[in-house]
Amino acid sequence: MRSIVILVAFLMINVSQAQDWANLEQFRADNAKIGLPGAHEDRVVFMGNSITIGWINTVPEFFEGKPYINRGIGGQTTPQMLVRFRQDVIALQPKVVVILAGTNDIAGNTGPSTLEMIADNIKSMAELAEANGIKVVISSVLPVFDYPWKPGLEPSKKIIKLNSMLRAYAEKEDHVYLDYFSVMADERNGLPKKYARDEVHPTKLGYEVMAPLVEAAIAKAMEN
Repeated sequence: MRSIVILVAFLMINVSQAQDWANLEQFRADNAKIGLPGAHEDRVVFMGNSITIGWINTVPEFFEGKPYINRGIGGQTTPQMLVRFRQDVIALQPKVVVILAGTNDIAGNTGPSTLEMIADNIKSMAELAEANGIKVVISSVLPVFDYPWKPGLEPSKKIIKLNSMLRAYAEKEDHVYLDYFSVMADERNGLPKKYARDEVHPTKLGYEVMAPLVEAAIAKAMEN
């Protein structure tokens, strides 16, 4: 009997997750609580995956006392972010959005994706932001030599090509391109352990390298 109860609970959890594929519930209540920005608030939303949410968990002081809102969800891919972009970015009316996405698509977290599909989803987020008066910072995908949870995909070449596509798009549309890759990549075009113990998710030192780069990108976007 107990095993049946556990099975039913497991199935209910999985049905709930399937119904909220983009995890819109994650920030719904917090978004309502935060409300709209003040008259002189230079609000910035960070949209991303575990690397984005890991930033506020690992280096919370980077966000303290700043009009920065973190909207990263671990494991998410670009189609999931696109679904929740209106709720978790546009509705908050920031002046700037920093988009960091794509690595989980390459890892196949929600199924196979071509680089064109990934780039198109990021472009769609940028177009939604621009249509709503929000300045856009498009971040490069961080270096990855191999995904520990899905080895053998050889992601480094794909990441380099995707970053080239994102840079070209950002330059064409006058968005700010934020290049983490060039500063953080090692000789394998991976992320060294000093920046990420699992070579994917940044350590405190990794985020300390990223911090001045994103601050400069935000400042540039504010000026555009």
